[in-house]
Amino acid sequence: MRTLFFVLTIASVIGLAFWAYRENYATREALAGAERMRDEIRAAHSRLSVLRAEWAYLNRPDRLRDLADLNFDRLGLLPLRPDQFGRIDEVAYPAPPEQSRLEAIDVSLREDSE
Repeated sequence: MRTLFFVLTIASVIGLAFWAYRENYATREALAGAERMRDEIRAAHSRLSVLRAEWAYLNRPDRLRDLADLNFDRLGLLPLRPDQFGRIDEVAYPAPPEQSRLEAIDVSLREDSE
């Protein structure tokens, strides 16, 4: 009985050591994967900042004005002027929809019944 207990104890210690060994390497692999992902995120942020800088460079007003001048024949773009904007009192809002005659009668009947 004592021999069986020692054999089982040694087998469990070997099993636990094997499990700890595998967990150690799985943890190292997960940490390496996380570090690779952080590197990819840093590279993506760097690319994004470069793209934002390029976008700002390409959308300079003087460059856009020159492009509009070069392509005036095809596009017909003109520069904006302050007199092209209207005032708020010049905005034409749509008229409210008129009530149909049946709706007006229905509303008057409801008011009478109250």
